[in-house]
Amino acid sequence: MREKKERSRKNWIAKLSGKNTEKTETETIAMVKKAVLVGCNYPGTKAELHGCINDVKRMQRSLIERFGFAEEDIRVLIDTDPRSEQPTGINVRRALSDLVEGSEEGDVLFFHYSGHGVQIPAESGEADDTGYDECIVPCDMNLITDDDFREIVNELPRGCPLTIVSDSCHSGGLISHAKQQVGVLASKQSSHESGSNSDGLKGLIIDGVHGALESRGIHLPFGHHQSQHERPSDRREVHYSGGGHAKSRALPLSTFLEMFEQKTGRHNVTVGNIRPSLFDAFGEDASPKVKKFVSLIVSRLQSGESESFWGTVGALAQDFLKTKLDEAHDSSQYVQPALDTPATSHQAAYAGSNPELRKKRSADMGILVSGCQSDETSADANPTGNPKEAYGALSNAVQTILAQTDGPLTNRDLVLSVRKHLAQQGFKQHPCLFCSDENVETIFICE
Repeated sequence: MREKKERSRKNWIAKLSGKNTEKTETETIAMVKKAVLVGCNYPGTKAELHGCINDVKRMQRSLIERFGFAEEDIRVLIDTDPRSEQPTGINVRRALSDLVEGSEEGDVLFFHYSGHGVQIPAESGEADDTGYDECIVPCDMNLITDDDFREIVNELPRGCPLTIVSDSCHSGGLISHAKQQVGVLASKQSSHESGSNSDGLKGLIIDGVHGALESRGIHLPFGHHQSQHERPSDRREVHYSGGGHAKSRALPLSTFLEMFEQKTGRHNVTVGNIRPSLFDAFGEDASPKVKKFVSLIVSRLQSGESESFWGTVGALAQDFLKTKLDEAHDSSQYVQPALDTPATSHQAAYAGSNPELRKKRSADMGILVSGCQSDETSADANPTGNPKEAYGALSNAVQTILAQTDGPLTNRDLVLSVRKHLAQQGFKQHPCLFCSDENVETIFICE
């Protein structure tokens, strides 16, 4: 164990209790162990899950009993208890920022998310805007993107890893540009990351139309095109060999848009204007990636570029923002939160390749254990039919492997064991490990 040093934990504890206390007390400790645990069951919605809060409670016990975390150093955000800090987008981002702030070499940081995941496609119409943003879905629908996680990870000092366990769909890409160490990306995922996004975007738009009609009881058969555009996230039931039933932790875009409108009271939100709609609803509290995208649109509106430059999808986002600016009492004040979060390059606002976010990859301190690959769904299982015994397939597998293992596990060994366990249960998801080469064989969380 490294030499003990003077560290203050009072600020972290104060943030857990919501108090603003200055650093006036210190204690001598060998390292700081801090965690943020987030669970979203989305109670009362059409996308309600049952195992996410259970996952968080089990992880909290495991951190205390196995890994030696102090209960007061674990920040819990759940949406089923009004007395708890709610897992809204801004609360989760602040919790992550507080987790990383002031961290030093040798500290142990941990983040566990259990809830829905969603992919949102490119909107700008740029030829090089070729990807998707993988996102987690807070209870208020204020999305947190893979680039947001990358920016958090880039703030970590050398020798201070942040382990992220994300029991959600599309979680394989949750730290943008992280190196995959366990798991082979499907050819479908590789193609939409490296090539044109037009086919994928077209499929998502068709999915959105189809889902909107189906949700109103109107069946629209696609005939021989159905298999081409059917995405895993649209198949809600998940088949596995265990008892009871399981369903996907992915949100079809149509379902996300419907829930977003219900939560925010916004209307006319479409696949083509998701990011401007998120900015309209949350403003300063929106994802930095969303604000960068809006900043890009504003700069182009101000420069007087023709609409033909944008393409069909990009024009939808541009027209949406134009309308909002016309309606705003003070348009400059309306867009100020976006202008205060400038993108240093146009690529920083795109859903796709961003060289700015790759610059620290060689010294990456982020460790991601994902519930599945980027193009797969994770399962929310209810083997007995009792919601109190429901769980996320990944979270349950992690706890099972930990319980069966005496002594520490490396990150690689944990993920390989989890993959084997899920396959034996009949789950079709493939958890992955993303981290730098030096963290592949380091101990999961800590010894």
